[in-house]
Amino acid sequence: MGNGHNLGSALQYFGQAKKRINDIFKEIGEYIIETDQFVDGFKDKVGGIMEILARDRMKVAFFGRTSNGKSTVINAMLRDKIMPSGIGHTTHCFIQVEGTDSQEGFLLTEESDQPQSINSIKQLAHNLSAVKLEENSLVRILWPKSKCKFLKEDVIFVDSPGIDVTQQLDSWIDKYCLDADVFVLVGNAESTLMQTEKNFFHKVSSRLSSPNIFILLNRWDVSVLEEDVEEVRLQHLDRNLGFLVDELKVVSNKKEAEDRIYFISAREALISRLHQDKGTPTPTGTLQEGFQGRLFEFANFERKFEECISKSAVQTKFEQHTKRGKLITSEVRGVMEESYHKSLTKTEEQVKEYREKCDELDYLGKQLKLLTYEVKDKIKLMVEDVERKVASALNDEIRRLSLLVEDFDRPFHPDNLLINVYKKEMHAHVEQSLGRNLQQRCSTVLLQAVTDTQNQMTERLSALLPDETRQLLFNQIPKREFEIAYRLDCRNLCADFKEDIEFRFSFGPTALMQKFMGSKTARTALIGSAGMMNQAPNRHASGDGSGIISQQNGDVLATALSTFVSLASRSTLGTVAVVGVIGKAAGLRVIAVSGILYGLLYMYERLTWTTKAKERSFKQQYVEYASSKLRLIVDLTSSNCSHQVQQELSSTFARLCHQADLSKQELQDEIKSLDHIIEKLRETTSKAKTLRNKADWLDNELNSFSNLYLKDT
Repeated sequence: MGNGHNLGSALQYFGQAKKRINDIFKEIGEYIIETDQFVDGFKDKVGGIMEILARDRMKVAFFGRTSNGKSTVINAMLRDKIMPSGIGHTTHCFIQVEGTDSQEGFLLTEESDQPQSINSIKQLAHNLSAVKLEENSLVRILWPKSKCKFLKEDVIFVDSPGIDVTQQLDSWIDKYCLDADVFVLVGNAESTLMQTEKNFFHKVSSRLSSPNIFILLNRWDVSVLEEDVEEVRLQHLDRNLGFLVDELKVVSNKKEAEDRIYFISAREALISRLHQDKGTPTPTGTLQEGFQGRLFEFANFERKFEECISKSAVQTKFEQHTKRGKLITSEVRGVMEESYHKSLTKTEEQVKEYREKCDELDYLGKQLKLLTYEVKDKIKLMVEDVERKVASALNDEIRRLSLLVEDFDRPFHPDNLLINVYKKEMHAHVEQSLGRNLQQRCSTVLLQAVTDTQNQMTERLSALLPDETRQLLFNQIPKREFEIAYRLDCRNLCADFKEDIEFRFSFGPTALMQKFMGSKTARTALIGSAGMMNQAPNRHASGDGSGIISQQNGDVLATALSTFVSLASRSTLGTVAVVGVIGKAAGLRVIAVSGILYGLLYMYERLTWTTKAKERSFKQQYVEYASSKLRLIVDLTSSNCSHQVQQELSSTFARLCHQADLSKQELQDEIKSLDHIIEKLRETTSKAKTLRNKADWLDNELNSFSNLYLKDT
């Protein structure tokens, strides 16, 4: 900064720098919030720096021996008599003056946050007060910024007790001086620089690197009474230059050090400024001869002080923050760079896996479709084979039905009630025997074929699925063996069976007619003969002789058949009577012999028609009836068995397909999840790249701030 800066521009330099660095750290704070998902711990660091920046102000600390006029110098700079001053040891504790936006001033103490009147300063900080505070305590005076340009530009004044009346220099320095930008040593022009003052600043210099020190030789207005003023001035200047350059080494040469030493009269500056601000003339006699030079010296000190404190405060307050900001942005940029590359690599991996899963799902879908067609064809062929085998086996069993019936060994009795019980047991025997025989002939082969088919379906399907699901797939095969139910239900099937175990003579007219003419023809002839008897009178009306002869022969035949049918319908004995009538024309001997033989034959059959014969007849009739009924359900039974096999295989394949569908659903869920992950990774990659670039931008902003405010000019 050059010497051409006026008061406003010199002090505003700090304000401009403070605003710029605060704006940058505000951007860094927002940036750290954006990077919160990537980094931890930086938010508190930036927050702490921003909190310090908000409190950062230019701080000047005034030190010196008692009664050297420290408070008066501050009052002159404030252009108001705020600090307690007077003869002797006046200021007893530390007093800090800072600006406030309020229009009225007030003070605060460490013991209370309640604002107090400015007038209380005399009781709290004056050495002669009975209620004075401790030496190392602090009173804060908040004075309206509008009344002082220094306070308006964030300058803080700190007044201290005399350094020659306390032994607590180390604690003072640690508590109030480490953050000071400028130290002002207020000396007494009537005495030389004392060792006490030197010791204090040696301690300050040991704790701070190259502190900015101004030396004010106050009360120089007494020099008007001296004859050798210039010699005294040179003596003071030489001693203080040696202290700054040779002892403290806070400045590099004596020419630079001369801008740090000023001969002033704080009393004259305060009086002049108070009257100047009020617009009233300064009373005669209050200012000594040559006061204009001393006022100019005080103003020159303020100008140099303003330039020094503004530049020093920018360096001391913001340089370290700038370095920390660059370190933070550098570290975060490294994290963003790493996150960018990691997320980019992870995205590529996930995209590759996503494509593999999509290909796997597509392959599984196509193979399942092909396998479904293949299994359907296999089930169809097997169903046809089952139907064919069951039908063949059942037909064979029907042909062997008489053997099954003969094996039925239960007591038989012709009584109707007992016959009904016998029939029920016969139904159960036939049904159980047929079922057992069919199972022996068909079930083993068919069940083995079903099991083999199930295993083949499982193996084919398991080859399409991941290894971890194959065991689950094998568990889908039924643990119990599949059984084919033939469901013949002979009881209902033969419910209409009506046995005929009445005695029938083998050579009776009806039996003979049935043997020679067939049962249907004989029945028709018997029914027709009865009709002819009813029509005989009509035929008597014929006119010719042949008709009469035919009619006579017909009458004889009709009469014989009618009598035959009538007798045959009543009893076999009636047949003998009929033969007797007819046999009149034959020889009686032949008829007698034939009748005897016929009667003996009848008696033989009648005597041999025992219960056993009735049982044989019953079983024969049952075999014929049941065979006819069973043949009707051959197709139904074989179809039912094939349907059971079809259901078993279809349900097994359905369960296997369900597991395959679960695997497909898992693949679809994985694909959906991968798609979501890829989308998030791409967002992360894009955000990491953006944040990495923003870190570069913030670093450039900090470099720009450093070049503008922190480089020496």
